[in-house]
Amino acid sequence: MRVVFLEDVAGVAQGGDVKEVKNGFARNYLIPQALATPATNEALQRTQRLGKEAESKRLKTLADMKELSEELNGSQVTVEMRAGASGRLYGSVTNMIVADEVAKLTDREIDRRTVQIPESIRQVGVYPIRIKLHPEVETDISVLVYPSGTDPAEFLASLSEEKEADATEDAEEDAPESEEQGDSA
Repeated sequence: MRVVFLEDVAGVAQGGDVKEVKNGFARNYLIPQALATPATNEALQRTQRLGKEAESKRLKTLADMKELSEELNGSQVTVEMRAGASGRLYGSVTNMIVADEVAKLTDREIDRRTVQIPESIRQVGVYPIRIKLHPEVETDISVLVYPSGTDPAEFLASLSEEKEADATEDAEEDAPESEEQGDSA
C-alpha cells in the first residue's frame, strides 16, 4: 500500500515521504496512529507542505535535544540501591532506573532506550553513562550508585579516599621495583 507519511517514523520514513509499505503495517499501525495516510491524489498534493512541517518539527526537536544535552553534559545522577557489605548490589542498575533519575533531574521524559549502559552495574561506585538523546545528539553523565542507608556525599568522599589510598599503595609498590631495576643496570 502506498502511503504519505504525516510524521517521522524512525527507521521507516520521514514526514512528507511517499513510500510503499505492507498493507498490515499501514492499516494496523500507521493510519490508526495518524502517522501516515493513504496516497490519494489529495494527499500527494499535500506532500510538499507535509515535508516542510516535518522538517521544521525535526529542527525544533534537534535544537531542543541539543539544549538538553548541554544541560545534562557532565552532570551526576545518584541511585540508591540495596547492597551487601562488599559493595555488591542486590540486583543491578538498569537503563530504566537511570532514565527515571535523569527525568527527575530535568523534568522531562527520557526514554529508557536512549540510556546506553555498556555492561550491567552490579557494584556501588561511580560509572560513566552515555545518553543518546537524538541520532545526532549524545551526552555523557556519571551515575553514583550508593548503598541504602548512607548519605551520597559521604559515600562519594569515602570512594575518593579509597582511590587515593590505592593509588599511594600502587606507587609505593612500583617504587622499589624501579630502584631495583636501576641497580642492576
